[in-house]
Amino acid sequence: MYLEFFESKDHLKMKSFSLVPHNDKSLLLINSGMAPLKPYFTGQEIPPRKRVTTCQKCIRTGDIDNVGKTARHLTFFEMLGNFSFGDYFKHEAIAWSWEFLTKVVGLEEDRLYPSIFNEDDEAFDIWTQEVGVPAEKITRFYRDENGDCDNFWEHGAGPCGPCSEIYYDRGLKYGCGKPDCKVGCECDRFIEVWNNVFTQFESDGNHNYTELKQKNIDTGMGLERLAVVVQDVDSVFDIDTMKAIRDRICELAGVTYQTDSKKDVSIRLITDHIRSVTFMTSDGIIPSNEGRGYVLRRLLRRAARHGRLLGIGDKFLAELCKTVIEESKDGYPELEEKKEYILKVLTIEEEKFNKTIDQGLSILNEMQENLVATGANTLSGDDAFKLYDTYGFPLDLTKEILEEKGFVVDEEGFNKAMQAQREAARNARATTNYMGADATVYDEIDPSITSNFVGYDRATHTSKISVLTTDTDVVNEINAGDSATIIVDETPFYATMGGQSADTGVITNGDSKFAVEDTIKLKGGKIGHVGTVVEGSFNVGDTVTLTIDEDKRSATGKNHSATHLLQKALRVVLGSHVEQAGSFVSADRLRFDFTHFSAMTKEEIEKVEALVNAEIAKNEPVVTEVMSAEDAKKSGAMALFGEKYGESVRVVSMGEFSKELCGGTHVSNTGVITAFKILSEAGIAAGVRRIEAITSNAVFDYYKNIEEELHDVAKAAKTEPASLLKKIESMQEELKALQAENEKLKAKLANNSLGDVMDQVVDVKGVKVLAAKVPDVDMNGLRNLGDQLKEKLGEGVVLLASAMGDKVNLIAMATDEAMAKGAHAGNLIKEIASLVGGGGGGRPNMAQAGGKNPAGIDAAVAKVTEVIGTQIK
Repeated sequence: MYLEFFESKDHLKMKSFSLVPHNDKSLLLINSGMAPLKPYFTGQEIPPRKRVTTCQKCIRTGDIDNVGKTARHLTFFEMLGNFSFGDYFKHEAIAWSWEFLTKVVGLEEDRLYPSIFNEDDEAFDIWTQEVGVPAEKITRFYRDENGDCDNFWEHGAGPCGPCSEIYYDRGLKYGCGKPDCKVGCECDRFIEVWNNVFTQFESDGNHNYTELKQKNIDTGMGLERLAVVVQDVDSVFDIDTMKAIRDRICELAGVTYQTDSKKDVSIRLITDHIRSVTFMTSDGIIPSNEGRGYVLRRLLRRAARHGRLLGIGDKFLAELCKTVIEESKDGYPELEEKKEYILKVLTIEEEKFNKTIDQGLSILNEMQENLVATGANTLSGDDAFKLYDTYGFPLDLTKEILEEKGFVVDEEGFNKAMQAQREAARNARATTNYMGADATVYDEIDPSITSNFVGYDRATHTSKISVLTTDTDVVNEINAGDSATIIVDETPFYATMGGQSADTGVITNGDSKFAVEDTIKLKGGKIGHVGTVVEGSFNVGDTVTLTIDEDKRSATGKNHSATHLLQKALRVVLGSHVEQAGSFVSADRLRFDFTHFSAMTKEEIEKVEALVNAEIAKNEPVVTEVMSAEDAKKSGAMALFGEKYGESVRVVSMGEFSKELCGGTHVSNTGVITAFKILSEAGIAAGVRRIEAITSNAVFDYYKNIEEELHDVAKAAKTEPASLLKKIESMQEELKALQAENEKLKAKLANNSLGDVMDQVVDVKGVKVLAAKVPDVDMNGLRNLGDQLKEKLGEGVVLLASAMGDKVNLIAMATDEAMAKGAHAGNLIKEIASLVGGGGGGRPNMAQAGGKNPAGIDAAVAKVTEVIGTQIK
């Protein structure tokens, strides 16, 4: 309804962008309708139309701790937006917002209350004189003592401006009951349903403003909030689409909503979080320990944790995800397309979390034992944070378990540790401007200038220079020795894009020559040729000849085409959950990252390799077609996760085997690739694997090098290549025999050096204790000696210390009877390890430590009886 309304006002309807920001380092995730459109607002790119409308999926986690506890906080939401880039402004924006809400949606005018920034009298006049809203119904918001105002949109230096919202009065039943309840009250009676942002100023960051030449409109309206009003329900969790998810949770947990306030929090939290993780996963985000992957993991694990609190015993997130997909697939068909993949990611991550919970419980039990042993009743903030950060164990679960046993958590210490981590992460993130990228000379280029790539079928082309830049300035001329960038109208040079490395080559004009060392894609469709003027000079307006390095282009094309065959082969061998997660192709080799959740077996790698080589041998033609995105989809062409495709797309087909959307350069037929060899397969992140491979002559060079190395190794082993395996097996047997003999001698020497130590046994409160030092024995030797002495002792405690050069080894052992009386080998080691300049610990029955201070061995050995004396009850 909203999108159709603004289409009737001559707006271009655009599909929701991915949740992963494109070329914007200032954001981890798309958090508003305008975020993906920043380049159009700043003028760095020319929009497809001056009026645009979208329904944008968004993620915000700033208020994550309130999700589930309130009626309106969400991490995932859909933002309806209408945008003007230097076209209409306040008059139209305000009039249309009122028209849509009252005439299209049918909300009662007397229940709508606009608000304005106090200093925006223009907006006040429009509301009162043009729309006809009584002045007393308009709320003014003011700046605070710091000069800030919630009703004035600004983020440091850059474009900014006043806002004008529209609030809906939901009636007394949703209010707080106070006689002065009005717009701005914290209760749920007056709910904001529309926000017009009037971007009309440029701020210097210190509340000094100048008028923008191009004024913009950025309207945002939460779809879920509007649904709350239209459906007249208590909260966002009661609207139809959310209620379906909420009810499914209740069904899985066997609980009823609104019968237990604590359980209701869990139900609402899971309802929100499962939407977030479903949409994030559909956009190619994978759970990890950093960045947006960490946000996904955190949301997923919080949902899984609250499922446990509700009593859901088994994995349930993937099952619940099916309801999310069913409710949202009409608006977001990619959810249905990626369903199998999404379910697999969620299932595997939930399994990992279940193991994590069990591991965390084990570590928490150890921490409780230490609290009991030391007589403390508070778990340190550092320990609680370690459980949270390293093992993913939620603080509330730690508190809950400890409270049941009479312990508390140092929450202040936990918060300090959390803050320290946040500051470290913030400091690690590069400082960026409004667009999330440092300003460069390229930002000064006229945004209307563009370039056209014509290099699919030619290596040389003649064109005209439109822009010249040095590293710092846009210039009219460049001369011999200058490092520069040349932009032309049409170029055969392929810019680094889609994982394909850039073309290199030369640009000439008579005797003038420019060496192209890199080709880059710039904003607004411009292509920059980066390099050095070898001789002569170049001027804006010159007609030049551009020539690429054909050998490099050919080798790169072979590797690029091979990645297409590789992707299809992986899906055949491993399953349809395989998706491209990144790639790089150059003249030397190819790298392909893909989603898969375990290491490939030797047999799987061999199958993939054989499939690719079979397709190469078929000499299939590589056919390229340009068609509409819709037709490409119908044809079965594979698209990349998170990629935003235009109306027309390029489809590359290799026989019946592979069909993908791709803008890169390729071979004419698969036979040109000649041969394909996988060099390695490894994990690079949770759920992401990487294959590195080579093609063509690089394969023959690879085998030639292996053959040469084989002969060199055989020569060193004094045999022939054919007999090398038998020779190595024989050498290993000899080595094994020598090592066994060596271990026997070391054990004999250790026993001899120890002498008869049984006369050093002392009785400590009825427990036999033997503490002794032995020279020059490693940890393995100490373990063997300890076992022997423990056997001789019968029942008791043994501690042995040894120095090997500057290194100290300590080992402690306690028998069952000694432990029953209170002896604890791990705590004994902790107590004395510091005396030898080290640290360590372990279980009650056995522990070890290392140190760097041999001079402290005597003191450590002497302290053993004292420590055991404090342990024995």
